This record gives sequence, C-alpha cells and structure tokens, in this order.
Amino acid sequence: MDLLKTLVDKGLRRELPTREEALAVLATSDDDLLDVVAAAGKVRRHWFGRRVKLNYLVNLKSGLCPEDCSYCSQRLGSKADILKYTWLKPEEASKAAAAGLAGGAKRVCLVASGRGPTDRDVDRVSRTIKAIKEQNEGVEVCACLGLLSEGQAERLREAGADAYNHNLNTSEATYGDITTTHTYADRVDTVRKAHAAGLSACSGLIAGMGESDEDLVDVVFALRELDPDSVPVNFLIPMEGTPLAKEWHLTPQRCLRILAMVRFVCPDVEVRIAGGREVHLRTMQPLALHLANSIFLGDYLTSEGQAGKADLEMIADAGFEVEGADQVTLPEHRASGGCGEGGGCGAPQEGGGTVCGSAAAARADEPRTDLVAVRRRGAGTDLAPNA
Repeated sequence: MDLLKTLVDKGLRRELPTREEALAVLATSDDDLLDVVAAAGKVRRHWFGRRVKLNYLVNLKSGLCPEDCSYCSQRLGSKADILKYTWLKPEEASKAAAAGLAGGAKRVCLVASGRGPTDRDVDRVSRTIKAIKEQNEGVEVCACLGLLSEGQAERLREAGADAYNHNLNTSEATYGDITTTHTYADRVDTVRKAHAAGLSACSGLIAGMGESDEDLVDVVFALRELDPDSVPVNFLIPMEGTPLAKEWHLTPQRCLRILAMVRFVCPDVEVRIAGGREVHLRTMQPLALHLANSIFLGDYLTSEGQAGKADLEMIADAGFEVEGADQVTLPEHRASGGCGEGGGCGAPQEGGGTVCGSAAAARADEPRTDLVAVRRRGAGTDLAPNA
C-alpha cells in the first residue's frame, strides 16, 4: 500500500504526514489492519526498539472534583461508586509508589483530582515527591494536578518533579461539548507552562467519546504542534454514573488504527497506551505494543487494570522487553533537550478493567460493561495495590 510506505518514510524522517494521510489511516479496512500495524511498528522500532516503559499511578486525592468533565468518574455531580478520599500523606504515597517500582515501573505518576493545585497543594506534593525520591534512587516522578498557576511548574521542578501531565483530550472544536468549567485554551496554557519550566511536557487524548475522525486528527496534530515528550492515548471507559456511560463506540480494530495514526504523526514521541486498554483492546493488547512504547502497570485512578503480573507476561510473550531504570526512554535528539530523561507521563482520565466475565458469551458489537471494575485496592484503602 503506497500510503503506508509513504507514512513509514516520513516517520523515519520525523516528517509530519498530511491531514489526508492521517485520516486515511483511520479509514483503512479491517482487512488491511495488520499491514497498518506492521508499518507503524517499523517506525516504533526505529525510535524505541522493542522496549516498553512501565509507569505506575498513585491517586493522591480521589473524587470530589469541582470540574464537570463528562468522561470522568470524579467529576462534579458524578454518581459513580468510586473511592473518595482526601490527600494521602507523603509516607502513604511513597509506600504506594514503592509497590509499582517493585513491579518493574521506572516512573511514578502522582495524580490529584481538582481544577488545579493551590500553593499549599504544591507544597504538599513537593514533600511527597521528595519522600519518593529519597526512598527510591533514580525514580522518575510526574505530577498531574490540573491547571497550573504562574510559578507552580517551577516549584514542582525544584522539588524534583521530572514531568507534568495535562491532556488536551479532544479537539478544540468539540471541547465545549465535554467540559464547560474550563476551556481548551486553559489546557494548552498549562502544557506550555510545564514545558517552559523545564519539565518533560506530556499531553494526550481520549478516544471513544463520540468524536469524528476529523476530531481525532485535529487533536493529534495539535499535540504534535505542542511538542510534548509523551502522548498518552486513553480509550474512554463509560463509567456508570457519568454522562458518557452509554458511549460504547470502540472496537479493538479501531483502537489499533488510532494508535497507528498517533505513531505516524508523533513518530519519535513516547506513545503510551493509557486508560481503557483492557476494556477495548482486550485480547489484542499485545498487537498494540507494536505501536506504543509505554503502558501503565496495574490499576488506574478509579478503575482496576489487569494484574501487573499479566502485564509483564504479555510484554515478554509478545517479544518485547521492559525498559530498565538505566535506559533513556526518548531518542537522543529529544532526551538531550533538558526535559527529563524518560519523557512525559500521561495519566489516564479514567480507565482499565479486570478481564472478567464470559468473553465467549459476549457478542463483538455489545458493550462490555462486565470489563469495567471500580478500583477498591491500593491508595486510599487498606488493601495491597495491584502491581
């Protein structure tokens, strides 16, 4: 297929595809899917080899958010039956982080619900970052705290943060349809603040909210222009109790095409499969490793992921290797830019789910609500975390 040869050549040169080429990837047929994966896999291996970076989420503060993001179980007015708790103490967060690091993660992502941190919150997170780094030599730490005010990114950097995550989520044209309490421009501003402070900027998207192919291409092209080190790709988990609970539009094949398009548009960037891979990719998760070079280990923010041991087995069985703490994630031309050795961190908005129930009994076109499991372990509970 001439399209795929062209996209591979451009990816190896870090050349931006045209919008028409990106749209054409999303429009390919299931018959051509393996060809698309193979082509994007060439670009992935050129820049990242067969390494898979593992990241681990610690939800510092769960629920009770004043924002109205339609996809989020922690939103204002959410009726989702999730864990709700206030800020973890630094020692609690450090203990949770240690579980993920012991499981093979090289980066810890500290996430807190809310519009954005107060200066007191920044102090609190700074103490947490220092506690984690004191007890885990060489660990990378990313913060995801919402919209940043002037000077806050610099303070997080001084405290030892390596990266800051703030996702664009969807196209500028449709952003107002999913959130009204802040704007798309607010999100762009926070990514730029993080980048300007010397943090490894990370920003990604959520697929499956009813958006068009044009919306997906718009947001990925906008991300390419922002030039983050990491682009997390979330697949919407339609959580009961949220406005998007009935939005089941994704198939494993569509998810793979989306990941391939992101790889072609952002060839030398850390592409992370974030929330929702277990629910929407299901048994085709190993194929996605040919497109993305990073995943989250274990559970997410308010939902459960597959067992950490299963993640490690999947990586090995697919012929990939876990990236070591002594390995630099990004290609040399990006890693030398002073934005952190490991690239950005993309905290998923909501996602994951244990693989349970009878998959054989489910039709391919039916919503797999049986795969969505609310997190009841780890941070904020007395139960051991999944890592």
